[in-house]
Amino acid sequence: MTAAPVPAALPLLEIEELHVAYGQVQAVRGVSLRVEEGRIVTLIGPNGAGKSSILSALAGLVPPRAGRVRLGGADVTGLPAHRAVAAGLSLVPEGRAILGRMTIEENLVLAGEKRRERSALAAAMEEQYRRFPILGERRRELAGSLSGGQQQMLAFARALLARPRILLLDEPSMGLSPILVQQIFEAVEAIHREGATILLVEQNARLALAISDYAYVLEHGKLVLEGPSGQLAEDPRVQQAYLGGAR
Repeated sequence: MTAAPVPAALPLLEIEELHVAYGQVQAVRGVSLRVEEGRIVTLIGPNGAGKSSILSALAGLVPPRAGRVRLGGADVTGLPAHRAVAAGLSLVPEGRAILGRMTIEENLVLAGEKRRERSALAAAMEEQYRRFPILGERRRELAGSLSGGQQQMLAFARALLARPRILLLDEPSMGLSPILVQQIFEAVEAIHREGATILLVEQNARLALAISDYAYVLEHGKLVLEGPSGQLAEDPRVQQAYLGGAR
């Protein structure tokens, strides 16, 4: 007797023919992509390619013009931001968007109080303080007093408190010095090793391809290439356009 074929596992996140527009400006033009559970998938491409617009649509910051988004098989297309977080889509936005006039601890309480019982929130915050010790050391200081890299760590901690099914990272290295960029990418890898699924938008294509499993290349709102990250890093077109030329 021939064994029945094993059905392919559904991706954790599936985007089908997504369109995003700002008035008459078409930012995303029919993009389809998948993110398997436990993977890091990266979107690379030039400025204005539509990468951040995809994350904004997923996070409920801008409604998609057309298309379908599924998370764990459930339709989450066009959810407002608070419902997107509740569904498991947690965004670390470009520029971090921390609340600089509030303390580090107040930033974390605000991020976690809607998603956790009060009794569990303190323990969850301590977990983030262990992950990012500088935040624990300075928990009662204003978030605006942190360096850029430390603010990025706070942005990560806030997003993780929401217990996301998938973490959406929008340009986490933006504006940071090379040594801080390395530290932030090490933090991303550590979060991934603990089981997080990550969709990463990053201008530093070399680092993004180095830490991710699969990559999509966007240009003018459309996908132009995709494949395992290691293979794309060796593609002459990607090397020429995004990695500083052929090696």
